[in-house]
Parts: sequence; structure tokens; C-alpha cells
Amino acid sequence: MFRLIPAAIVFASLAVFAVQPATAQSVKVPDLNIRPIEDVFADGPPRIADLSDQDGTLLFVSSIPLACSVVYGETTAFGQIAVDQDMDGGAHTDHHPALSGLKPDTLYHYRVQGTAIDGTLYASSVMTFRTPKAAAAGPLNLASLEAGGRILNVSSNFGGGSNDASWGADSAIDGRRTTEWSSNGDGDGGFVEIALAREARLGAVEVWTRSMSNNTAQIFKFTLTTDKGEVLGPYELPDASKPHRFDIVVTAKSLRLDVVSSNGGNVGLVEFAAYAAQ
Repeated sequence: MFRLIPAAIVFASLAVFAVQPATAQSVKVPDLNIRPIEDVFADGPPRIADLSDQDGTLLFVSSIPLACSVVYGETTAFGQIAVDQDMDGGAHTDHHPALSGLKPDTLYHYRVQGTAIDGTLYASSVMTFRTPKAAAAGPLNLASLEAGGRILNVSSNFGGGSNDASWGADSAIDGRRTTEWSSNGDGDGGFVEIALAREARLGAVEVWTRSMSNNTAQIFKFTLTTDKGEVLGPYELPDASKPHRFDIVVTAKSLRLDVVSSNGGNVGLVEFAAYAAQ
């Protein structure tokens, strides 16, 4: 359920800032142009998608390119901010900033903001959403950092970063949908090898490919190779919207995922999971 606080209040408060005399804390901006974000709706208002008790994603398509962000928090003082994760940077039209660090069963206030290339600022009214109650614990993901999994090898990390850096391979096994492992342009040569928390007879894996708005970085087909050299697959990923589950029957203490086909670029994973057979 969303609750709107009139946009007039938002813009009045912003306008006050714009006309304050210049001080050490503020700068006069006489030509600041602030517009309601409704002016640039291309596919309806912004919405919160894939909301869990820990995170969510704001989805919004604008009719003109914007550099988009969302401020959010437990009060209208906000306190947190999320920006688009698109590596292309700059202004674009397909926005999906990830909201992380959420608490279960909590009311949040948020406002969507965007800057156009002509300097016009667009802002929404303040809206609200409530996170669901804490989810019941699921089966143990043997590949996760929390369980004791770790990265053994990776084709590359974006920008040459370490595994624990932003876009590093640890992001594929950190249990968070708001982070991603991205290779550094490896395309069909991308791979990641993961040591499981323990050797186990596995019954399933879940694979969630990343993608980018410029139609790159998405894995379409992959194989899995165990520490004993047994090759499984190839498996096909139908889309990048969620994790996809594949039943397997194999005993392993590590798994290596190799990209077989993709649309190139910075291929990688949102999340990878491996589960023991039941």
C-alpha cells in the first residue's frame, strides 16, 4: 500500500532552498528548474518490485534520459539512498535502483528523483511501502559465504577489482539480490569456481544471471564442472529476472560455472546457490 504526500509540499521545500541567500552552507541557485516526475512517466509511476524482508528494487521507465536515484528511510528524513546500478552510467530511461538494508515488517518512506541532461530536476511525492515479515529459513545454500562457501577462481572482476570489491565474485554468493558479480568483459569466456561449505551429494543449483540495459551481460547457457572433472549441462537460462533452479545429482566439494553462450560484455551473476539432495 502506497501513501502519497502532496507533491506541492516537496517542491515548496525544494524551492525554499533555491532562493535562500548564499552562505557557507548553501548556494543561491536562481535558475533551478524542478518538475514533478509525473511529467516524464513512460510506463506509469515508479513501483517497488521483488520486495523481501531485506531488500527490493525500484522500477521506473522515464520518457527522457535521467540520472535516477531514490532516497528512503523509516521517516521522511530518509537516511538512505540508492542509485541505478547500470555500468553505462549517465542518464538513461530504464531505471532499477536496488534498495538494500531493509528491516522486516517496517514502514519505509521514499522519494524518486532524477536529473535530465538539461539540468532539470524531477522529483516524486513522498510514498511509502512496508516490508513483509521475516521469511522462514530455507534450505542451506552450501555455496554461500554465510555457510562457508568461497571463491576459488574467477575469469575476472569488473575493473580488475578483488573478489570482495564492488562487482567482485563474492557478490555472487553473498545471499543478496542487490549485489552482482560482473566480469570485466569476458562474454562467453566468463567463469567462476566456488568451493562449497562441505563436500555433499547435491540435488539442485540455482543460477541468476545479471543483465544490462544495453542488451549485454546476460548468460543464456552454461555448464557446471565438479572438482572431480564431471561436466553437467549445458543448462539454459530463460531470462535474467530471477534465479532459475536446475535439478542435479552429483557429489562435489566445488563447482565451476562456465559460460557457454551469452550476449557478450560484462557477464556475471546476481546469485548462485547449491543445495544438498533431500
